[in-house]
Amino acid sequence: MHLQEKKISSQTVYEGPIFTITHDTVELENGDSSIRDVLHHNGGVCVIPITDNNEIFLVKQFRYPFSTVTREVPAGKLEKGEDHSECGKRELLEETGCTCTEYVYLGEMLPTPAYDSEITHMYLARGLSFDKQRLDPGEFLDVEKLPLSEAVQLVMDGKIRDGKTQIVILKAARILGI
Repeated sequence: MHLQEKKISSQTVYEGPIFTITHDTVELENGDSSIRDVLHHNGGVCVIPITDNNEIFLVKQFRYPFSTVTREVPAGKLEKGEDHSECGKRELLEETGCTCTEYVYLGEMLPTPAYDSEITHMYLARGLSFDKQRLDPGEFLDVEKLPLSEAVQLVMDGKIRDGKTQIVILKAARILGI
């Protein structure tokens, strides 16, 4: 079959609380075999909260693999079997203290499809109401509000480096004509 691969065998080499890694042998379309290491992840959700004045909320948090603080839209990982819509609303409330009256699905993205099964679902939230943050234990972040147009420029200038955040900012700007 053209552009298809058939799994011949799979061995779990790591199983942790967030993901599992398998070492797979596959048959290629020409009959040869190859190795595929795959990171299996339940997926995630990100939400871009937008005020009536077209300002957005980003969170700043330390990201250990890069030893730096990043700017990201509120986001989180899905628990096994969890509905992504509900997960996004939960993460929005936990990280920013926001709830919303308008919640629009913007689609999904595959962050690193070469070796990772993760799917990230993207939402736009409007009609915001504010309460207090409900951060998870061990979660530390700051919330930042800025105009969506400024966030677009930060993406274009390479100052927002997180992939899901770049995509959802540019999608929201396109939808809103900014």
